[in-house]
Amino acid sequence: MKKKFENTKTLMIAGGCFWCMAKPYYEYDGVKRVLSGYAGGEEVNPTYEMVKNHKTGHRETILIEYDPLIISFEELIEIYMNTIDPFDGSGQFIDKGFNYTCALFSNDEYEKNYLKNIIDNLEKETNKKVYIDILDECVFYMAEEYHQDYALKNPKEMEEELIASGRK
Repeated sequence: MKKKFENTKTLMIAGGCFWCMAKPYYEYDGVKRVLSGYAGGEEVNPTYEMVKNHKTGHRETILIEYDPLIISFEELIEIYMNTIDPFDGSGQFIDKGFNYTCALFSNDEYEKNYLKNIIDNLEKETNKKVYIDILDECVFYMAEEYHQDYALKNPKEMEEELIASGRK
């Protein structure tokens, strides 16, 4: 049973398949919920089929509601960086296309600068280009119900997806 949260903040990030992105966050104290959805495009109320077929300009995105007194933004970003391949600008793992590319959506200057510093340091350390867009917060459209908490509802299928995708 999750604890009651006194404080709630949100983090909106994209990094490939939202099922794969959401899964690691379920196990952390302080994470209230993780929603799968779409962000960044022009289409109002996009569907999975529209986004998957590159018709909306949206990315598959997760919205994390969390208590910053229990888990910090910095910890959430560390999990994110360990979940993605920051050097792939064409998508993530086997999922290719703009809708699977990486982004942080935020209007918070601290959050934007924090991630920018991580990107700058990683590029210096590796001498490789990092492909994570830092964008202003925008409308988040929740994905269809069957996408919500997919990893919790379908653990066997999720494990197979992680292996097939190259994430595991």
